[in-house]
This record gives sequence, structure tokens and C-alpha cells, in this order.
Amino acid sequence: MIDLKLLREDPDAVRASQRARGEDPELVDTLLTADSARRAAIATADRLRAEHKALGRIIGSAPPADRPPLIEQGAALAAQVKQAEEAEEQAKAELDAAHRSIANLVQPQAPVGGEDDFVVLETVGRPPEFAFTPQDHLDLGEALGIIDMQRGAKVAGARFYFLTGLGALLQLALLQLATQRAVANGFTMVIPPVLVRPEIMAGTGFLGAHADEVYRLDADDLYLVGTSEVPLAGYHSGEIVDLHAGPLRYAGWSSCFRREAGSYGRDTRGIIRVHQFDKVEMFSFCQPADADAEHRRMLSWEREMLAAIEVPYRVIDVASGDLGSSAARKFDCEAWVPTQGGYRELTSTSNCGTYQARRLGIRYRDADGRPQIAATLNGTLATTRWLVAILENHQQADGSVRIPDALVPLIGCESITKSSRVL
Repeated sequence: MIDLKLLREDPDAVRASQRARGEDPELVDTLLTADSARRAAIATADRLRAEHKALGRIIGSAPPADRPPLIEQGAALAAQVKQAEEAEEQAKAELDAAHRSIANLVQPQAPVGGEDDFVVLETVGRPPEFAFTPQDHLDLGEALGIIDMQRGAKVAGARFYFLTGLGALLQLALLQLATQRAVANGFTMVIPPVLVRPEIMAGTGFLGAHADEVYRLDADDLYLVGTSEVPLAGYHSGEIVDLHAGPLRYAGWSSCFRREAGSYGRDTRGIIRVHQFDKVEMFSFCQPADADAEHRRMLSWEREMLAAIEVPYRVIDVASGDLGSSAARKFDCEAWVPTQGGYRELTSTSNCGTYQARRLGIRYRDADGRPQIAATLNGTLATTRWLVAILENHQQADGSVRIPDALVPLIGCESITKSSRVL
């Protein structure tokens, strides 16, 4: 949630952020009204409670003959207190709903616009030039016996798959490399729950406009996570964390689940957009003043991983209307996919400022020992989709795929060939 103090001091900045996101700026006025109503309800309830308490002292010291009318007055006042407290609770609920309807404030540096209005910050490497007609990752994967979409659909439905043999080993090698890099950069490795409670899912901002993307287990009132960002954000919910020594960094390895309800038939071929995948996700808690620098560090760690798998990529500054409700700014790294003749997202790193931590009650103590709201950031370090870029960019004329040097020690071979196929 956004800072109500900032809302009161500069509502126009919040309205501008809403417009930049393509969202309703009138929600700001709704929130301002709810904020005023809540403060008025609290003041009324506090005043009536004080009057009731003072009357109780008067009744206690009054002569017995004078008490009956005072008691009657006290009963009437008690009824008013109860009514005021109910109004106070209602006002708090309305404020909470209005507060949660406002997305995070977009950083001024972020480009304004929609999905196609990103700014390319840098392009790294050149797309490969093939002396043959390149195959897409699915044709390669099926020919090499490492991806099986047909049996995935038979077992679980569309957009599910099996990774088999060296395909499974390639993913494990990729994720293992990501964990090694994460630990070397000061992250604590975590294997988190992939089912979370509603308050944790809502706290990270995933139950807003895109709630239909989330799988829910109705019988247990639990949600399957679409990223380990969610349980990692909830790890310190309701706590005061120690940030005196710098950011607290965690890297979560988990399976992730997305309904892809809003994909409208895009990328139905292969493993680019699927319902289940594995990912290593970075997550950082830091002081708000350190968040921008931490964001740049996360981007640099993502770039190191992309360099390790030897694929051309570009870095984009995501436009305001494509940020998602929790992010104030986001950088994506998009790898070249030869058969699509374009770049596709492999990593995303978001600076969420205090938005998630305010919802989840995560604080730290400042230099004076006073509790303050922490900042949170997240970023992808490796995921199943990376196999698409590896297979397509490193394919050879004979249908084999060269393994990037950094992964060779982890997978145990230098290439995937038809002769190495595992049925």
C-alpha cells in the first residue's frame, strides 16, 4: 500500500501515477474521503469513550440518591460508544479497501505508456547467423527427446509438459548455476512453500486486477504461487528485521503455477508460456534509501547469469502501464529467440519500495531505533523459459545443441545430440 502521509501531502502525485499506469485517478479521491472519514470516526469514538469513562468516575463518587439518572445517562452513552466503535470499524474497512485499490507510485524515471512503450537501455551480443534453417525450441526438444508436450497434455492438459533425460538435467544445471551465483552474492538459499494463505498473496499485490491468473484451492483457502516472491515476501511478515548490516537477501527455488488466463492464445506452442515451471527468484529486504542501488545490483546479477548461458539479450525499462500493481519500476532482460526473430523476456527485476512491506507489516529500526517500513525488491535469476533461448541460440546444423560452457560441469556433457536421447 502507498504511504497515506504522502497521499495527504501530495495527492496530485498519486493521481499522476494512476494516470501513468492507465488506472482511475478518481480512486485517489475515494481514498482521501475514506481516510478523512476514518480519522473522523476515530475522533468521535475516542471522544465518546472519554466521556463515558469520565461519567463512570462521576457516578462512582456521586451520592446514592443522585446515581439513578447518571446511570441512565451512562447507559445511553455506552450505546453511543458501541455505535461509534462499529462506525469506526466500518470506516477502517472502507479505508483498507480504498487503500488497497491504489497501485504503487510509479518512479518518475520510468517510461510512460503501455506494454509497447518500453525503453531499450542496452543491447548485448549479436543474434546468431545460421547457415541452415533454424528449428524452434519445441521441434528441437522433441527431436532430441528432451521435451514432451503431448504426454504433458495427456497427463495434465494443455500447456503442461515433461522435461526428460538431458532436458531435465539441463534445467537442473541451469537452476543449480543460479543458486551457486546467488550464494556467492550473499543470498540465503530457500526452498519455500508453494501454497500460501490469502493474506500473504494479497500482501504481495497478486490478488488485484490479475487475481484470475492465480490458482486457488477452495477447500483449503490456499493459493498456489506464481513466483517464490510471494512466500519470500511473507517470510518476515509482521516482523521487525535487522537491516543495520545491509539488505537481507534470499533466493527461492520453487515450482511456480500460473493460469495464464489473460494470455488469449499467445505462445501456446512449446514452453514459453506454461502453467507450471521452475524458477530461482531473488528477493531483498532493505532500507528504502538503499532500494534503487539494490535494484541495479539485482539487474547486474541477472545479466551475469545471461552472460553465462551465452545468449544475446537486451535490457528494457518497462513502461508505467505494464509494471504490475506492486512495482514502482521494473527492468526486464529479453533474450533473442531466432525462430521468432525477436526478443522475449527471460528476467524481470522490480523495485516495490515500501508497498508490499506496508501491507505485510515488515519493518526495521532506523539509526534512532524507531520502527520504519522496509523496502522489498525481487528479480529472476533463472527459470524454465531460459531453455528456449539456450536451445534455439546454440543449435547446430546436425540438430544437436551445444551446452554453454558454464553449464557443462553441472550437466556432464558438452552437447545434446540425438544419440544421447533418453526415452
